[in-house]
Amino acid sequence: MSIKLTGNGRWEASRMMLPEHKETLVERSAPKPEDAPTPKVPTYEELELIRDAVLLPFMLTIVEDNSKDLLLLTSPLKKLYVMAAHVLLDHLHKELVHVNKELRARKIKVFRDDREDHDLHFRYIYRGYEDRFVITRDVAKATIGMKIAQRIRIIGSALQTGMS
Repeated sequence: MSIKLTGNGRWEASRMMLPEHKETLVERSAPKPEDAPTPKVPTYEELELIRDAVLLPFMLTIVEDNSKDLLLLTSPLKKLYVMAAHVLLDHLHKELVHVNKELRARKIKVFRDDREDHDLHFRYIYRGYEDRFVITRDVAKATIGMKIAQRIRIIGSALQTGMS
């Protein structure tokens, strides 16, 4: 076979192949995407764990700062407010410990990306799958407010059932 015909894609093993046939041959010999191991994408529950791992430290800081501000009150109910803030802090801390244990058990790592803008940038690694996510300040504030209110309702209902 002459040098001109070698490697031009039309001659394979001294016979002529049409380009369509060569494409089919290459497709059949290439590994199928189903056979290749694909990284598993996190489930909705795991994404919620990642979000909680990001937001709970902010929640703890907010409640702790507010409890320090409560110490400056002159209200006779100051002790009650401070005690309630400490109970809420304990619940949030226990939840953060639980979330971190779950993340370790599922082999999920979360890292904070430092960016110049005012949004919260994070990345996570989950079984070989790496991705980034951003939480805007407005969404973070709204979510933190809802979660703190939810925790207060849980603590309040536990206190009411305990008093009955």
